[in-house]
Amino acid sequence: MTAEPGEVLAGLGQAVIATDLDGVVFYWNAAAENLYGWTAQEATGQNISSLTVPEISQSAAQEIMVALGRGVPWSGGFAVRHKSGTIFTALVTDSGLYRDGDLIGVVGVSSNLGTALRPLLEKSSDAALVLRPDAVITYASPAVTQLFGWPDESIIGTSLTPLIEAEDQAPFLEYLEQVITRPNPYAPLDLRLRREGGVVWAEAALTNMLDDPVVRGVVCNLRLNVRRAMQQAAESRAEQLEAALQSRLTIELAKGYLMGHDGLDADTAFNRLRTFARSHNLTVAEVARRLNDGVITSLDRDS
Repeated sequence: MTAEPGEVLAGLGQAVIATDLDGVVFYWNAAAENLYGWTAQEATGQNISSLTVPEISQSAAQEIMVALGRGVPWSGGFAVRHKSGTIFTALVTDSGLYRDGDLIGVVGVSSNLGTALRPLLEKSSDAALVLRPDAVITYASPAVTQLFGWPDESIIGTSLTPLIEAEDQAPFLEYLEQVITRPNPYAPLDLRLRREGGVVWAEAALTNMLDDPVVRGVVCNLRLNVRRAMQQAAESRAEQLEAALQSRLTIELAKGYLMGHDGLDADTAFNRLRTFARSHNLTVAEVARRLNDGVITSLDRDS
């Protein structure tokens, strides 16, 4: 027994969607239901743009239609929307439906791009993003969440730029432009990335894969910058040590003043500083600084 064409398409593991030239759906198989969340009954008769095409992909969709009008199929990564509103990247191949040489519709075959990219981007512990030339994220590997705390379902379709510290945004965009216009190997760029709880140093390595039929974007590999992190930690410790030494010097100068002015020994002078600090909700170092600067003239009364 030979299967009907509709039965063949319904049994494919990939989503198959057919529309007329106005984008109205007239075929939607079971895999499309699983991938996009809409049942065939819900999707049929609806415009594909309202079902699966988010705002960020509208211009790309128009470019695809222009290519199909010239008889050229289109394939590549494409940001799409699930019924729930979640944006993800699909690997899409669109071909024209022709009758007597005239384009009468479009048939698209799609699958989750994550499945296609995992062998390419997820073998290392680096976080991997796929960026459009305008730095909008079209794909994010699971390591992105693990390393930087960015939920992949919320950053896809948004620009990477706001996740970069303001001072590092311009150098990153210059780096991206350089990789796009002159796709040669470049050294990674050090930059600070924002994540919950603060800022972290990272290395960003960009690879131009705009001509790759699967990726169609710039791959951005991100890894934590251990060297910068260690340097930052060392500088922080040095600053803390300097502050501690300065505080100690301030206290010793104040003690010396009290010893000479009031005829106290070292322990009594320190106890007087501490008692005054507690009663006025100040630190001992702050009381000592004010005493040294003449803001406080006596520890026996409010000054």
